[in-house]
Amino acid sequence: MRYAHIIGWGKYAPERVLTNADLEKMVETTDEWIRSRTGIRERHVAANPKDTTATLAVRAARDALNMAGVHPAQIDLIIVSTSSPEHIFPATACLVQDALGASKAGAFDLSAACSGFVYALSMAHASIASGNADYVLVLGSETLSRITDWKDRNTCVLFGDGAGALLLRASEQPGGVLSTVLGSDGSGGDLLILPAGGSRFPTTPETLSQGMHYIKMDGREVFRFATRVMAKATQEVIAKAGLRLDDVNLVIPHQANERIINSSMSALKLPPDKVFVNLDRYGNTSTASIPIALCEAVETGRVRPNDTLVFVGFGAGLTWAAAAVKWGVPPPPPKPPSWWRRFRLATQSPWATLRSWALRWGRRIYALIPGYSGESPYLPIGRTKETPPPVAPRPSPPPEEPPADGAGAPS
Repeated sequence: MRYAHIIGWGKYAPERVLTNADLEKMVETTDEWIRSRTGIRERHVAANPKDTTATLAVRAARDALNMAGVHPAQIDLIIVSTSSPEHIFPATACLVQDALGASKAGAFDLSAACSGFVYALSMAHASIASGNADYVLVLGSETLSRITDWKDRNTCVLFGDGAGALLLRASEQPGGVLSTVLGSDGSGGDLLILPAGGSRFPTTPETLSQGMHYIKMDGREVFRFATRVMAKATQEVIAKAGLRLDDVNLVIPHQANERIINSSMSALKLPPDKVFVNLDRYGNTSTASIPIALCEAVETGRVRPNDTLVFVGFGAGLTWAAAAVKWGVPPPPPKPPSWWRRFRLATQSPWATLRSWALRWGRRIYALIPGYSGESPYLPIGRTKETPPPVAPRPSPPPEEPPADGAGAPS
């Protein structure tokens, strides 16, 4: 058996803090209205144009790698869960891979909205359990402020920006991710949606003028869905792990709305000291909310070795997901790392930048080589642009058989 243990974690939020008092100057709302309906006091927003979904993810990832003492070259797979990717393609995960210098890592984005981080954690667990990967980096990163309508008081008070990262390692020691539960109901896809920017509504002057590139939400229906499914998913993932609710030490829910959290956890009869909430200082950071909350729970001593944790979330899609985790912080190394290992960890960021620069310029220089006519340098040996690939001969049709018992014979 191979188990997926969490050995490193990190988070990052932009420096700019947007308070409820700031929002009072932007839209018709009040601090009391926001806090009573959501529990949010402030949120972080990416005010600096250089802060993007990828750069936030890279900062969180470096913290996770440094904590675990793992070099980026050891990573086998990078999964970035996001609803606000840098581009439709390339994947934001590929940009993170390049910035980290994770030279042998596969990378892809995962889109399941606010449930996405737990979906990604499930994919990481499966990759490790199957033997396809030893180290998997899972990230949730968002710059939702870039797709929020700051004139819509029903949505702009909710969302914030940030990133969280977990590094998972294969181990034969039982523990780590115990079970996961994933679900979806596409019939509610229109309840929380970013209508334009895809193939159904490509960007046009009309979609821009109608604000179709901003988040749209039916708050009442999403609230009803969330309070029901959060409790249900928590019960299912605990049962799937062979545990009881009493065995759970801490639930870390998606930080969307304080009333949703209170309602769903009350349905499970969980006391407040078994639920971690930091929504008031971050707002809803979508797929980044659970890893950010986990990092803070560890920092504040709410998570201890051998604790059983449950991560549970819901989101657009509609989707929901939960994971049960046995927390096992790896013991410290018996002796300080060698000077070479310390040097490699300290220089991983500038080395990744140099590697990326060299690869980019290498492509440009290759194009200047005499005789280069634009064909891919990665064509199979013996092939050129002028040499078409071999075509297999078309097989001859089988001979026709005479009809049985005269069937089909001409009369």
